[in-house]
Amino acid sequence: MSIKRRSVFCSVVLIASLLSSTTTNASSTSKLTSSPTLLKTADVRGWINDFLGKELAAHLGDIKTLEPPPDRVVGALTTGEFSWGTFMRALAAYAETTGQTELTGRNLARWVGKIGLVEAKNGGKAFSQLYAALALRHFGRDLKTNPLWQGLSPEEQTAWRSLLNPERFYDPRTNKVINLPENYLGVAARIASIGYQLGISTDRIFLDKLLDRAAIQFTNGAIFADDSPPTGRYDRYSNEYARYVWEAAEDAGRKDLLDKLHPSLYSQMRVWWDLVSKDGYGYNWGRSQGIVSYLDTPEIAGFLGAHPQFRPAPLAEIATLYCQAWWSLRRDFRDDAHLLSLFAFGRGNYAYITREREWQQTTGFLGKLADSHTTLMNALDREGVTTFPDTLTLPKVARFEFFRKNEDRSSGVWLVRQGSLRFALPITTGPKPGLADYLPAPHGLPGFAAPVEQLYPSLAPYLELEDGRTIVATDGADLIEPSLDGLALHVRWNRWALVGGKPGELVDVGLTSDVLWSIKDTTLTRQEILTAKHTLRVRRWRLAVTTTHEILETKLIDNMRLDRLSSQKGGGLEVKMLSASFPVATIVYATGNSPLGRGVHGAIPLHLLFESDVLRVEPGKPMRFELALNVTGAF
Repeated sequence: MSIKRRSVFCSVVLIASLLSSTTTNASSTSKLTSSPTLLKTADVRGWINDFLGKELAAHLGDIKTLEPPPDRVVGALTTGEFSWGTFMRALAAYAETTGQTELTGRNLARWVGKIGLVEAKNGGKAFSQLYAALALRHFGRDLKTNPLWQGLSPEEQTAWRSLLNPERFYDPRTNKVINLPENYLGVAARIASIGYQLGISTDRIFLDKLLDRAAIQFTNGAIFADDSPPTGRYDRYSNEYARYVWEAAEDAGRKDLLDKLHPSLYSQMRVWWDLVSKDGYGYNWGRSQGIVSYLDTPEIAGFLGAHPQFRPAPLAEIATLYCQAWWSLRRDFRDDAHLLSLFAFGRGNYAYITREREWQQTTGFLGKLADSHTTLMNALDREGVTTFPDTLTLPKVARFEFFRKNEDRSSGVWLVRQGSLRFALPITTGPKPGLADYLPAPHGLPGFAAPVEQLYPSLAPYLELEDGRTIVATDGADLIEPSLDGLALHVRWNRWALVGGKPGELVDVGLTSDVLWSIKDTTLTRQEILTAKHTLRVRRWRLAVTTTHEILETKLIDNMRLDRLSSQKGGGLEVKMLSASFPVATIVYATGNSPLGRGVHGAIPLHLLFESDVLRVEPGKPMRFELALNVTGAF
């Protein structure tokens, strides 16, 4: 379709009516809507324990028998990966944090033991095994007095021993996890270290070999772990992986590994602190967002409660963010269904979060909350923190953190928290080249959101070449140059990712992209220059501003188009194509409930799409364009 037919140059006011369906069914308590200025540690302990008791009772009470286990609990499917292991860990963590031995008249140790037999029989592996190991330890580190272990017959103990064997997904002959990302080495290491700690396993050589392998990136000098080496995939798993390996080494008494891991944990926690939002949301790019990123905060808060040497801020401030994440998750919780709102209108999830895992994700929330609650509350008591604020003013940030530097391909993230400009701009690799969640775009910028797990040019152009290939500047970069003040970032791509290709496999088409991001006041500007070694035809150029706002007003001011995106909830985003050396069409697209309209926080109702057809890039005649994004208040 020609540019002329697709252009939109008149003033438009567009309201996406489907957005009215985006409400969640959470039933809030007064503590959620009117929390005090100063929170009491004892009150917070009670609120969360009461919530856990009520919800876990609802789930446990709905299970009439485990012979066979039901396909559904509270109406949600239980047939997804890790489901029963996740639930038994939640029950066990609740038992430890509250000291309760029974719930709904059922002995918790006995029921957790029975659920472990379900996972053992069904071949549960990886996180199911880790949660089984944690569940067993929640009831005591001495098996002679552990009520779960003592309640098992010799045959059942044998089944539990098989469940705690990491060889279900780790091959000691190759020293690799089987068809899984690198972070699963941390899972295997924790299972093995807990098993050895409890006396389930006595093979120290096996344990040390696995620990050495799990820690190898860190012992070789890396601060951040590549989850798919050597492609350079860096996301939230780098933090989780470092924590898991630390905890495994700590349980195993491997001080040599702890010394090597210390620089990583120190840096990782500062990156998290610079990333986290005031509502407790952590990493805002990659394949584990939504509730997972909210749950990172309680987990990290619990870890920092036990490990003060890595704290990026005082414990009281970490506790504040813990509560903010709890309230965010609580608002997302449907009291009537006893489930999180994973599949509400406009809510996007990566493919691994299926309907079969709705129950698992919900009980994962309950288990992680209970586990971190014990550690953090105990740390607050131990350090005499009896009160802490309910909200924080997080410090300003403007810096670039390199994940990998001075190698064949550099990676990192630009961290910005400057008033209304808040975002993380990652330069890294995703599971597929060109996935919107991993593109070098300002993820977390108010009003902007990438559609989940979609191949789409969200604030990073797609270029369709004459031969039919589509390229995009991502998967690391050839050059990364942050400014000294952190308010500008220059990135160069000589080699491009191929949409539909393999992660980390780059193509050189004779085209170089130089991008300069810069900040001034509340405006973020993206300038790009494309230069060619030889004449190159581009069949189609596309860039999309994918927005959480549902209202669009378009004006011409001094012959320049201004698109004002806003929401009935407040806030806005002004989009202005400041200049372009080639003709650009502007198209407005209302997404409805299509995959392109689903974000990790909810609907992405509108796309402002910029397109150009049949471009010719010649040596000595670079193509240029400049786009400005201004975060504003309500219009």
